[in-house]
Amino acid sequence: MSASLFDPATEETENTAAPGAVALSGARLTRLIKAMQVGGRTSAWFIGLALIVLVVLWHRIVYIVPAGGAGVRWLLFFGGTVIERPVGEGLQLMFPWDRFTIYDTRKQAVDTDFTALTNKGLPIEMKLTIRYHPDFDTVALLDQQVGKDYVVKIVKPTVESVLRRYIGREEPEAIYTNKEGVLSTIIARAIEETSEQFVSIDDVIIRQVTLPEAMRDAIATKLVYQQQAEGYEFRLVGEKREAERKRIEAEGINDSQKIIRENLTPELLKWEAIRVEGEMAKSPNAKMIIMNSADSRQFNLNVP
Repeated sequence: MSASLFDPATEETENTAAPGAVALSGARLTRLIKAMQVGGRTSAWFIGLALIVLVVLWHRIVYIVPAGGAGVRWLLFFGGTVIERPVGEGLQLMFPWDRFTIYDTRKQAVDTDFTALTNKGLPIEMKLTIRYHPDFDTVALLDQQVGKDYVVKIVKPTVESVLRRYIGREEPEAIYTNKEGVLSTIIARAIEETSEQFVSIDDVIIRQVTLPEAMRDAIATKLVYQQQAEGYEFRLVGEKREAERKRIEAEGINDSQKIIRENLTPELLKWEAIRVEGEMAKSPNAKMIIMNSADSRQFNLNVP
């Protein structure tokens, strides 16, 4: 065996086999490099495609619930709308095949104009501003049963329907003048009934109430006469009170004179005359007093 190591034939055979092995190894290396290049290009294509899909579907994957918002989840493979837990403010991630709907639960306002008929068939045009907000706890039910256009489907129609129903029972004048708070009561009922449908009505503001011109003028004239009558009634009450005051005053004077007449005697009159003469005698002015009575006498007092 050791001889074969130094055998020229064996050495020659090994020298001729070595270049083939090197060539084989180089081919494998080349194929490996080509495979890595192909794999790198495939990975790049895959990453690029994934980025494109992410960009395209970004708005269906990443959601941000703003301040005062509430999110409702609809899961394609897990029973649809999630009723129990509306999502609060912040970041929310979803699968692109699911749906995420955001509702604004802050106070909002919408204007509406409509016409209602009174109990006499006269039309009344009203312009309202409705202030409302969806209830956070029931926003999922609102999304499931109504949808985002709930203002058109619930808020405006319900308020208008309740107002028409109750206005149809009242007189035109009572509505126009809000007599005894009739219109305020109707608004309160509209708020109560509408708030039972997933949306809270905070207030209904009446911006304008318009009657037919003839009816409006008739009511205005009636109100003028009513104010005049109330003015006359007020003055009449004042005159009656003044007459009562004068009657009481006259009765008092009469009673006083009656008491004086009953107690007025000749002796008292004489005493009063003497008292008055004494008072006048104390005056520094010159006087002449003539007494016209049974004991008439003439005095000349303090004549210089």
